[in-house]
Amino acid sequence: MTEVLERLGYQVDFPAAQTCCGQPAFNSGYTGDARRVARHFLDVFNTADYVVVPSGSCTSMITHHYEDIFQGDAKMLESAHRMAPRVWEFSRFLLEVAKAEDVGARFDGIVTYHDSCHALRELRIKQGPRRLLAKVQGLTLNEMEAAEECCGFGGTFSIKFPEVSGGMARTKIDSIVKTKAGTVVSIDSSCLMQLQGVIDRSGLPIRTMHLAEILASK
Repeated sequence: MTEVLERLGYQVDFPAAQTCCGQPAFNSGYTGDARRVARHFLDVFNTADYVVVPSGSCTSMITHHYEDIFQGDAKMLESAHRMAPRVWEFSRFLLEVAKAEDVGARFDGIVTYHDSCHALRELRIKQGPRRLLAKVQGLTLNEMEAAEECCGFGGTFSIKFPEVSGGMARTKIDSIVKTKAGTVVSIDSSCLMQLQGVIDRSGLPIRTMHLAEILASK
């Protein structure tokens, strides 16, 4: 992601003090722990012009759910409201802020795209990543039938309900295989981790890549 942003002329800072956005604790019902982590996030990124995030789920947590966890704390709620407009999921930042649809990437091969749940359902990100992939030289995008179906990860869901999670992932993999793609692309590393695990256990010649990795390829 940094390579792509720097290629477009942006100066990228990676604060060493940053940690999690707080989503795992929030999703598991540990609101107090999530609140502490969120305070730290807001403090670390307080002076940033933009916060570009390579994850739809993290972006959604910061822009949608910080408001939930800071209800009753007027000072922190105001801080969260000031931060939200500066937080951008990576593909949306490229298209809406940088105004860059073609970043000069080249990737030879057939890929298919997985719509991650938070990006699709909470951020309404659907066509943007596909527009960026369409401009990559040498790349062929073959859509899968189950592109919008959950991969089964769901954070702690995959741990609490492993059989259901595994069944959802296998359905997804079956759909991927039908596309003849050698690479699955998404904008959430958690989905990619889930899919790669099932792919590896199945012995399939398929790899997962984040959209940023594809766009950084030359």
